[in-house]
Amino acid sequence: MRIIGVFLLFISISGQAQWKDYILSVRGDTLNRVDMKGLKQGPWVVHVDELRGEPGFDEQGYYIDSKKDGAWVRFSLEGDKIAEENYRWGCLNGRNKYYTRNGGLLRIESWRAIDPQKTMDTVDVFDLHDPSKVIDHVVVKLEGQTLKHGEWTYFNPIEGTVEHTERYFLDKLQTGAEGDDDLKILGVSSNKSDTVGKAAMKKPQAILDYEKKNAGKKKVKTRDGATGY
Repeated sequence: MRIIGVFLLFISISGQAQWKDYILSVRGDTLNRVDMKGLKQGPWVVHVDELRGEPGFDEQGYYIDSKKDGAWVRFSLEGDKIAEENYRWGCLNGRNKYYTRNGGLLRIESWRAIDPQKTMDTVDVFDLHDPSKVIDHVVVKLEGQTLKHGEWTYFNPIEGTVEHTERYFLDKLQTGAEGDDDLKILGVSSNKSDTVGKAAMKKPQAILDYEKKNAGKKKVKTRDGATGY
């Protein structure tokens, strides 16, 4: 039994020796680790005091190479949860929730973090009137580190009702207004069904005029690009 105890102590000392700095929680967990390269790693707890009128807070989450990763939760200094955030590559990513200091849901944001190793990406385009429906895929040039992308919902924190909703596509607010169709020029469409294609673009006026002119005729011979059978 004594040998087992010494062995476990040796493992504990060896594990902690790889860290340049760290703290121990009341349960003995190793937190706020800094590796030999000076990079933050693993679970962290952060305390920020009130400063120049800005309220302080406590937050906890996970670091990979000094970049926030995964779920982070923030609390007021009184212990009330005020934010639930998600990170990737050190940037906001996905759905993030923010609360008043009385616990009321204030807003839900949607972000898309950018992989620093990539300059291009394929992004789904959703129907403005049906956010669950993908109507196109576009290849876009990536700029910035994190972009507003998806639905943002603002709430009345007292009644819990939705006050208004906004939708963003890579930092651009979608209004649904006539002519507000900048999504088409962001990239090249691909992998679309016939139905998706009809939903994603309007027919040119020349085609509409042609169809009107030949409406009612039994058969109109046209060139379809075929080169043989």
